[in-house]
Amino acid sequence: MPWLAALFLLTMSMSACVGARPVRLAPVAAGPTDDLRLWQDADIFQPVGRLLAVGRVVWVEMYEFDRPDLETALLAARTRGADVRLIIDPSMSVSARTLSRLRAAGLAARPYPLDDRRHQIDHVKLLVTDAEALVGGMNWGRRSSANHDYAFEVRAPPLLERLRRIFEQDWSLAGGAPAAPVAAAVAGSLVAAQTTPGQEIRGLLEPLLARAGRRVWAEIFALTDPDVIAALAAAHRRGVDVRVLLDPGQDVNRAAYRLLASAGVAVRWYPVPRGAKLHAKAGLFDDRLLLGSANWTLSGLSVNHELDLMTDDGPAVAAFSQRYGTDWEAAGRPLTASWWGG
Repeated sequence: MPWLAALFLLTMSMSACVGARPVRLAPVAAGPTDDLRLWQDADIFQPVGRLLAVGRVVWVEMYEFDRPDLETALLAARTRGADVRLIIDPSMSVSARTLSRLRAAGLAARPYPLDDRRHQIDHVKLLVTDAEALVGGMNWGRRSSANHDYAFEVRAPPLLERLRRIFEQDWSLAGGAPAAPVAAAVAGSLVAAQTTPGQEIRGLLEPLLARAGRRVWAEIFALTDPDVIAALAAAHRRGVDVRVLLDPGQDVNRAAYRLLASAGVAVRWYPVPRGAKLHAKAGLFDDRLLLGSANWTLSGLSVNHELDLMTDDGPAVAAFSQRYGTDWEAAGRPLTASWWGG
C-alpha cells in the first residue's frame, strides 16, 4: 500500500505489577495541550471511569466486556444525554450477554460482523469521547485489571478524528452497511493503525523491525508469526539489543521461545502472578513505541480487526523503558526451552 509506506516514512522522519513487588508508575503528567498519556495495568481503568462519567460522546468497541460497573456507567451516560454506542465481539460469550442486557435496557449496541470463514475476531479495545480517546490492549473483563497491559490516552485532534472515523466505520459495518475507507492520519509523532480493514499494523511493525538499529524490546501475549520471529532473529544478528518477554501461560509461545533462543535472542518468560497474564502487545524500536490490541500472530496481523498506536513521545518512551527494565530483571535469567511456568 503506497500510502502506508509514505505514512511510515513521514513518521520516521519526524523529530521528536510483577509478582509480590508490583511496579506502579504514575501516568505521564498532562496539561491541557498535551497529546498523550501512557497508562498501565489496573490504572488504565482510572481514565476509563473518568471518560465514561464526563463524555458527551461515549463510543466503546470492546472484545471482552463483563464488568457490571462499566455497564452501569454506560447506562448512566445515556441517561444524562450522552451519545452512547457500543460494539462488541459476539464470539465472546460474556460480551454477547452484556450486549443483550444493554440492548434490552435501550442502549445503542451492535455486534461486529465477524468473518467466521477466517476465524476472525473483533479484538479492538477503544473508548472514544468528544475530547479524548483510550486505545490499548486492556479488556473490560472481570479479571482484566489483574493483567499487565498498556493503553494510551490521546487528545491530538487529527488522531481523535481518525479514531472516531474508525469507530464509525465499524458501527456502519455492524449495522449492515458498507463503510468508506478511513484515511490515514498523523498527529505529530502519533500514528493510529488498524487491521482488517487494511494491513496497517503489519505495515508499521515490519519496517520498525527491519530498521531498528539499537534496541527492540517487546512484551507480547502471543507470538507465532513466522515473519516477525525471523525479523527479530535478523535484528539480533545485525547487533540490535533484542529482548522478548512472553506470557508463560500461552502454549503457542513455546515454539517462538525455542526458535528465538536457538537464534541467540534474549527471551524470557514474564513472571505472571497466579491468575494474571502478560496481556501486553507492545514493542519499543529504538525510540518508537508501538502498542495496542494486535498480538504478533498471523491472526493478529492479518485476519482480526485490531487497533494499534505508534509514537515517539519522549515521556511515554521513557515510562515504557523504565517498566520494561523492571520487568526484564524480574524475569531473571533466560529459562530453558523445556521449562513451562504455571
